[in-house]
Amino acid sequence: MTTAPAETEKRRLSGRLGPVGIVFMVVAAAAPLTVIGGNMPLAMGLGNGAGAPVGFAIAALVLLVFSVGFVTMTPHVPEAGAFFSYVTVGLGERMGKGIAVVALIAYTAIQVGIYGYIGWAISDTVAHYHGPVIAWPVYSFVVLVIVAVLGYRHIELSAKVLGVALALEIGIVVVLDTVMVAKPGPAGVTFTSFAPATFTQGTLGIAILFALTGFIGFEATAVFRDEARDPEQTIPRATYAAVIIIGAFYAITVWAFVVAVGPDQVATVAQKTLAGEGNMLLDTTGDMLGIVGRDIVNVLLLSSLFACVLSFHNVIARYQFVLAGKGLLPARLATVHDDHESPSFSSLVQTATAAIIVALLAILGIDPLVGVFGSMAGVATVGMVLLMLTTSVAVLVFFLRNRELRTDHLWTTRIAPALAVLGLLGSLWLVLSNFTLVTGGSATLSTVLAAIPFLGLVVGFVAWRPSRALSAN
Repeated sequence: MTTAPAETEKRRLSGRLGPVGIVFMVVAAAAPLTVIGGNMPLAMGLGNGAGAPVGFAIAALVLLVFSVGFVTMTPHVPEAGAFFSYVTVGLGERMGKGIAVVALIAYTAIQVGIYGYIGWAISDTVAHYHGPVIAWPVYSFVVLVIVAVLGYRHIELSAKVLGVALALEIGIVVVLDTVMVAKPGPAGVTFTSFAPATFTQGTLGIAILFALTGFIGFEATAVFRDEARDPEQTIPRATYAAVIIIGAFYAITVWAFVVAVGPDQVATVAQKTLAGEGNMLLDTTGDMLGIVGRDIVNVLLLSSLFACVLSFHNVIARYQFVLAGKGLLPARLATVHDDHESPSFSSLVQTATAAIIVALLAILGIDPLVGVFGSMAGVATVGMVLLMLTTSVAVLVFFLRNRELRTDHLWTTRIAPALAVLGLLGSLWLVLSNFTLVTGGSATLSTVLAAIPFLGLVVGFVAWRPSRALSAN
């Protein structure tokens, strides 16, 4: 049972999520094992080979600088909605609605992409163990139903599920990292990855690009504001912790693979993975941990994908909930379940939206990896960088207009947001100039896909109309 739309303004989501629970949501959305299995070979094979760990470190540094202004502005944005709410406060309601459309496009795209990826991965795994050959959409819809059930209920149930999956996922990678460093390749334990002569070879920008893709879902720290135990303390701690944990996890693990394979061979091994002649993650795991270890990582890769898609489902449902409460979407989406205290109707609508898109792609016969995951990840990456760039501009403008707020903190209110704007402009250029590598499609198709988030921003900006709900806030 849900509250009636007329009662929506009286009801807010509630919960007692602490920093750890929210960090689980964010790190799960980042899907560490998925990134190591997919983005790492791309960064090494197409980018700068053994210097790829530096690309991941730079991406984490850009996001850490972004987080400074984001966290500093948090006390002045007393509602959930993350980037949409920050942009609305800093740049106005019209731009806020535009960026809200971008967020919905970006998160819907990556979620659909993950449904394609996990459907293919389960099908491939079953076939590997000589099971029946079943089309990927069947597995995708089974996962979709499970996500729908968890997303409908209270957020703390999802947090517990994500916590278990994430703990297992990170645990096996820590074991793998330790063994790889203990049993190094022909060059021994080497730090050549961090030498300028190494990481400047090839294309460092491509490594940064694929590292940034691995941070999609970053803003979830603020999306769960209403369900946090103490938002003023929880959100900042969770934000910094998430960036540091994700960034360190990626950089250290990618470096460990360089140590295990050898800096001279790692680019070649990565390129063979991209050519379908091997699997860098699973093959290296098999060498280090044996067949059992390889099988465990394969299973945890599936749980990583599941945790990722569940986290994105929760984020999108809450985005719709907040926008409905602001009068930008139908009021029914802002209803709260009486028992589960969740955005239940929004969750159901999100499930239906994902199901329709996945079904359409399946009927059209789109390849689940290159066609579904590759193209959707590309759209989401452009959207994510655009979201963070606009938010950084909003932070900078907000504190310039309100000089009486924290005027003695130039670093947090002026310098860091300005540096974030510059860093994200550079990141956006890297993404767009190498976009065909992300999508795996033609230049024409890549251009159309890259334009979608920008078109969403324009549509939201132009279509904005002042409403009673907005005026009241």
